[in-house]
Amino acid sequence: MLNSSTIKTKTADEYRAEAKRARIVGGLKTAGVYTMLTLWAIAVLFPFFWMLLTSFKTFGSYNAERIPSFIIRHATLDNYISAFTEVNLGGYILNTLVFTVVTTLLMVVVSVLAAYAFSRLNFKGKEIVFTLFLALMMIPSELVVITNFVTITEMGLRNTFTGLILPSVTSIFYIYLLRENFSQIPDNLYLAAKVDGTGDLKYLWRVVLPICKPTVITVLILKAIECWNSFVWPRLITDNEAYFLISQGIQTIRESGFGRENVPAMMAAVVIVSLPLIVLFIIFRNKIMEGVARGGSKG
Repeated sequence: MLNSSTIKTKTADEYRAEAKRARIVGGLKTAGVYTMLTLWAIAVLFPFFWMLLTSFKTFGSYNAERIPSFIIRHATLDNYISAFTEVNLGGYILNTLVFTVVTTLLMVVVSVLAAYAFSRLNFKGKEIVFTLFLALMMIPSELVVITNFVTITEMGLRNTFTGLILPSVTSIFYIYLLRENFSQIPDNLYLAAKVDGTGDLKYLWRVVLPICKPTVITVLILKAIECWNSFVWPRLITDNEAYFLISQGIQTIRESGFGRENVPAMMAAVVIVSLPLIVLFIIFRNKIMEGVARGGSKG
């Protein structure tokens, strides 16, 4: 017959064994997850790594390779110099910078004001109007592009920065994201501000924007990335190279003799236009995740 001390010792041993098995299983699961994430990261980053590697190869060494090599025998920066001297890459970057900065700032102003109106102001039909706004997100973007193209053409704004910028100064998604974030601010703050005689614009500037700063920064960054990568709309609305953005410029370079013949220089041009977005995302990645998380939560 087992006494109580024997039963307690056996139960403790079993508990320790189960805890050990749980740690082993948990460790294997964690190792499996990190292994899959590492393989996925390698698969995603490999094209950029290969592009960067090729951009430092000389034209002769690249053409001499029968089998692609990971070894650079004669590294050079001439490809980066050629990307600026043999094509108008600097002009494309300047156009894209103007387009990105102006469009992003206008869109943020419009989105912030609209989101504040939907989250804080009371007016007749507010919920119906906001529902209709959300319903517009269901319309395929191709239909909107066609409508915008006809409108801008009839207004005589083709091959102008105004024609490039106007269709992009509003975003239903960003209005929704900001509206959800603004709605989380307690009503007591708004009522207290009203008692002190604070107007809506002052309340928005002094209270709402500082509290919702991560989400606003997220919107700024995401819109800037969207503008920098914009391709379809600029391709439709501009055929004058003086207004070409980076996306059109890279396409023009690729289709030209320079892009087809000098692949390392073409890769250097792509690295140049890709690097700013990569650096921007690395610097502000935490802000982006924080802003999206706050905008998508309630309460």
